[in-house]
Amino acid sequence: MAELKEKKPFGELDELEIIVMCEDSVMYESPFLGQHGISLLVRGRQNNVSKTVLMDVGQNPQALLENFRVMKIDPREIDFIVLTHCHYDHTQGLAEILKAIGKEDLPVIAHPSIFRLNFITDPSLRHVGVMKSDSPEKLKAAGAELFLTAGPLQIMPGLFTTGEIKRQTDFEDAGVSLLTIEEGKVIPDTMKDDISIAACVKGHSPVVLTGCSHAGIVNIVTQVSETCGTKNFEYIIGGLHLVEASDEKIKKTTEALKKFSFKSIIAGHCTGFRSQASLYSAFGSAFKPLQTGMIFKV
Repeated sequence: MAELKEKKPFGELDELEIIVMCEDSVMYESPFLGQHGISLLVRGRQNNVSKTVLMDVGQNPQALLENFRVMKIDPREIDFIVLTHCHYDHTQGLAEILKAIGKEDLPVIAHPSIFRLNFITDPSLRHVGVMKSDSPEKLKAAGAELFLTAGPLQIMPGLFTTGEIKRQTDFEDAGVSLLTIEEGKVIPDTMKDDISIAACVKGHSPVVLTGCSHAGIVNIVTQVSETCGTKNFEYIIGGLHLVEASDEKIKKTTEALKKFSFKSIIAGHCTGFRSQASLYSAFGSAFKPLQTGMIFKV
C-alpha cells in the first residue's frame, strides 16, 4: 500500500464510548445475557453535542432490553440505529426495540437492499435475512425513519458509516453460502449490504466497528484506511465471520492485517476460535475476544 496522507473527511469527535450490549459470550462473573448476535452502543461527543447510536440489535429483543436494564442504560437515549447487514442475528426484534425507545422518526441507517430475500439451502431452505416482523412498514409504524444508502453517511462529525465496501482482496468472501433472487432467478448473494461504522477522535487513530465483516475485514480496514489516510487504527471491534473459514483464509487474513497497526483488535460473534487463536498469536495482548459488557473509551 502506498504512503497515505492523513485526512478527516467526516470530521472528528472529542470523545467516543463503545459498550457491547450483546454478543455470543459474556464477561466472566457478569449478570449479562448472551445471544448469538451482536449489538454495540456507541456514544459520541463533539463540542457540546452528544449522540448515541445503536449498531445492530442481535436476535432476541427481550435479552437485549434486559442488558439495557442491568447496565442501567435507558433505551430512550438512542438517537440513531445502524444495521450493518440483513441477517436475523443483527436485525431481529428491531420493531420491539424501536417501541422501547419510543421516539418518532428515529433514523435507521442501512443499505438499500437490506430487506431483500437472503437465504441458505443447507441443510434446507431457510430465510436468514430481515424477518416479516421487522418489515419496513412495521419499522415505520414503530417510529423508524429509514435512511437507506449504498454510500457512506455522516451521523455526526467524526462518526460515519462506510457504505458499500469495495472488494479488493482475492481471498475474502461472504464467509457462508448465501443466495438471493433477482429477476426470478436464484443467484449467489455477495452481501453488498455489509457496512461498518467508523469513527475519528481528536488525537487518536480511527476506530472501526463491524457486524459480521461479510465484505471481508481486510477490505473494510483498507477502505477506512484510504478514507482516513492512515494505516494506524485505535480499535477494530466486532465480528469477522471467519468461523467456517479455511486455515489458508485465516492465515491470509491475519497476514494482511499485519500491514496495519492496531492498538487493539477485539473480535467475537462469528469470528471463530481458530481465527481468534491466529489473531492472538499474531498480535499478542493487542487481541482480545469480544464479550457482552465490555466498555471501550477513546
